[in-house]
Amino acid sequence: MAEIQSSAPAARGHKPRIKKNAFRLDMTPMVDLAFLLLTFFMLTTTFSKPTTMDLTMPAKGPVSDVPDKNALTLILGKDSKVHYFFGLNRADVEQPELRTTTFSAEGLRQVLLQRQRQQPAPFVLIKAGPDAKYRDLVDVLDEMNITDQGKYALVDFTSADQELLDSNSL
Repeated sequence: MAEIQSSAPAARGHKPRIKKNAFRLDMTPMVDLAFLLLTFFMLTTTFSKPTTMDLTMPAKGPVSDVPDKNALTLILGKDSKVHYFFGLNRADVEQPELRTTTFSAEGLRQVLLQRQRQQPAPFVLIKAGPDAKYRDLVDVLDEMNITDQGKYALVDFTSADQELLDSNSL
C-alpha cells in the first residue's frame, strides 16, 4: 500500500528536526500466502479420503446357538496357512477333519464359495491361532467381503483348537 507523507514547512530560525518515520509492515503478501496454503491443504485432504472396512462384532459370550451343519471354522496358523473344518470343535463329539489351504484365489476363496453353494447361509467362525499375523486376519476379513459372506464372527482360539492342530500336525 502506498502512503503519501506530507512534510510541514520548517519554522524560521529553527534547525529542522529529523522526523522519525514509524515502521509500517505491509501484511498483504503474508495473508495471500496464508490463504493459498489453506486452500491447498483443504484440497489435498478432500482428495485423500481414508478407506475403512466395516466390521460388526457379535455380542460377547459363547457361540452356542450356531448349528454344526451351518458352521465353517477357520483357524489362522503360521506361515499364512488357513486350517478349516466344517462344524464346531466340541468335546462331546469326535474331532473334525482338519484341512489346510492358503489365502490365494484358488484356496480360501474357493472353500468359501463351495460352502455357500452347499449351505445357503453358512456361519463362518474365524479363530486366530497363536502364530497368526495381523495381516492374515485382515486377509480373511477381505475374503469375507469378496465372497459376500452374510454371517461371520471372530471368536477366541481355545485349547481344544490347539489340540486339534497338534493332533493333525503329527
